[in-house]
Amino acid sequence: MKVLHVEGGRHYYGGARQVVYLLEGLARRGIDNVLVCPPGAAVAEHAQPFAEVLPTPLRGDLDAVFVARLRARIRAARPDLVHLHSRRGSDVWGGIAARLAGVPSVLSRRVDNRERAWAAAVKYRLYDRVIAISDGIRDVLLAEGVPTQRLRCVRSALDAQPWLQPVDRAAFGREFGLEDDAVVIGVVAQLIRRKGHRHLFDALKMLHPERPRLRVLLFGQGPLRGELEARALRDGLSSIVRFVGFRDDLPRWMGGLDVLAHPADREGLGIALLQAQAAGVPVVASRAGGMPEAVCDGVTGFLVPPGDVAGLADALRRLVDDPALRRSMGAAARERVLERFSVDCMVDGNLAVYREVLQARTAQRVA
Repeated sequence: MKVLHVEGGRHYYGGARQVVYLLEGLARRGIDNVLVCPPGAAVAEHAQPFAEVLPTPLRGDLDAVFVARLRARIRAARPDLVHLHSRRGSDVWGGIAARLAGVPSVLSRRVDNRERAWAAAVKYRLYDRVIAISDGIRDVLLAEGVPTQRLRCVRSALDAQPWLQPVDRAAFGREFGLEDDAVVIGVVAQLIRRKGHRHLFDALKMLHPERPRLRVLLFGQGPLRGELEARALRDGLSSIVRFVGFRDDLPRWMGGLDVLAHPADREGLGIALLQAQAAGVPVVASRAGGMPEAVCDGVTGFLVPPGDVAGLADALRRLVDDPALRRSMGAAARERVLERFSVDCMVDGNLAVYREVLQARTAQRVA
């Protein structure tokens, strides 16, 4: 079997990492992979050992010419199936290109934001199957009218091994300028509105005055950095909040956190939640999208309604004030991630969808 994959993202964030996990797993199973991605995309370097990489200009939702570029790639590669992994134009234009080339296609849906019903009705007819990475996303698609028979759920995975390493707490403190007795909340997310940093800042105003040892590390970059820095200064939080940017050595440090906070308004599943739990860190997250599938409320962390600042502050307070609870939840979190979110399960799930699609196409031709 030969599969042509399309990933439109330029950075090596969660979705692109899932693509590389999949490419590696498929290659081990004897599948030939071709990856189409924008020139200079970070995913190319990581995918190179497992796929033939074809840099192809992709300029977003308005780049209709991408249909012709991708159709040419498909015709030259002659894959059995096209797998579209991202939005930014690659979903719709990719589906059209695959249709024009006469090749079946599947789309991975990684976000839980809603689309207009008429647009969803038109868009999702392009694909033989739509793979939701969580039941939460699947429910959104069902509500938008996507037929059940076209939907499959294959959860995102985590290569847990890098996150299992123990962290030297003294080295962790030196790296981020933390005191020895600091209790550290971490956030690992792009600095964009839907990740909910504003809710965390509101909760910190309730927690900080009573807890002088509290420190907060914000991992990630994005357009809201200046606004969030100004807000931290205005709210009297600049002494405890550190903006540490994007770190490609995050597996080395994740286990040094005491709590991971992820108060996002929307989230497909939340790979950072799985990474933290693999590192033995309990999580406080929103009860939205696929996050209730990533975090077992009351066992591996706590879930609060999106935007519920008081609830967020209370959940964080319970973990910040109780080291024994942090340890027990962290241990349960690691065990659950290792059991339920393996890369092999994700790869086998996607491969099963491919085979289903190809068998259905063969049956249609015979009929």
